[in-house]
Amino acid sequence: MTTQPEEAPSRPRPPVRRPTELIREFLDVSEEFESHVGRELTVNPTDLQAMQHLIMEGPLGPTELSRRLGISTAATTAVVDRLVAVGHARRTQHPSDRRGIVIVPEPASVDRAMATLMPMIMGIDGVLDEFDEGEREVITAYLERVLEVFRSQLPEPPTTAGGPAGSSL
Repeated sequence: MTTQPEEAPSRPRPPVRRPTELIREFLDVSEEFESHVGRELTVNPTDLQAMQHLIMEGPLGPTELSRRLGISTAATTAVVDRLVAVGHARRTQHPSDRRGIVIVPEPASVDRAMATLMPMIMGIDGVLDEFDEGEREVITAYLERVLEVFRSQLPEPPTTAGGPAGSSL
């Protein structure tokens, strides 16, 4: 006699309004789009995250990149090695510390990433043209509050002896 595995009882989801459902769907599609960008650039999720930091912030030292990624410096070295190997970044001498290096995104890779991202970004921005100024203000206020709720659910960043992580003292 074969027995069926017992299924865990499913907890009913509390009812939410359509905008809340759409935010959940937006988060899912955003993950899919990020995977698409990673495939376009032939990088894994961690390497893509490193590229995002380099594109948005410009050259970063390995320690700072490690901190932003939340991984060890040894793991960051492996990330940088992979990015350099596929031509997405290069190591250069630090501009003010001749003993240090910075990781610099390659312009061709930045252009490639932007070619994938910008149509989506501009398309989203263009949707706002469908609303009048008052409606855009309401949309903005709603999204700002949603972000506040998201951020309020995150743990406080760890602090170090010199102050909060990431502070530049």
